[in-house]
Amino acid sequence: MDPRAYAAVDGKIGAIDWVRRDGDVTEFRFRSRLPGVPGPAPRVVSRMSRTPGERVDVRLPPIPANRLARLVSEFSASWVCVPAGGRTAVTRTVRCAFKGPVKWFAEPILRRTLRPDVEDEMRQAKAALER
Repeated sequence: MDPRAYAAVDGKIGAIDWVRRDGDVTEFRFRSRLPGVPGPAPRVVSRMSRTPGERVDVRLPPIPANRLARLVSEFSASWVCVPAGGRTAVTRTVRCAFKGPVKWFAEPILRRTLRPDVEDEMRQAKAALER
């Protein structure tokens, strides 16, 4: 729930402009970097909601808080954590779909690049947590 700390392991989170927390909800604005997608990194507002001891869900707030929502038909991400033999098993999910012409450009790139990027993110997060 600390986007500044998590940015150290997630290359999709660029420079963070602000962070606002209210209980189990954190919103933050940052420069989004999609792996393999060239061009300027747009500013995005992201909303993380925590279900204590279970999961964190991420969504994009609607317009006007998030201008990127005009181009994205779906974005969701989550971390689901379950105890597993004295350890914790984590399932990381990222879903992203675009509207209009951006869809034909960005989605084929993300089909190739997003999975390896998320796998690297999880390796880095595991190493950071174990330190």
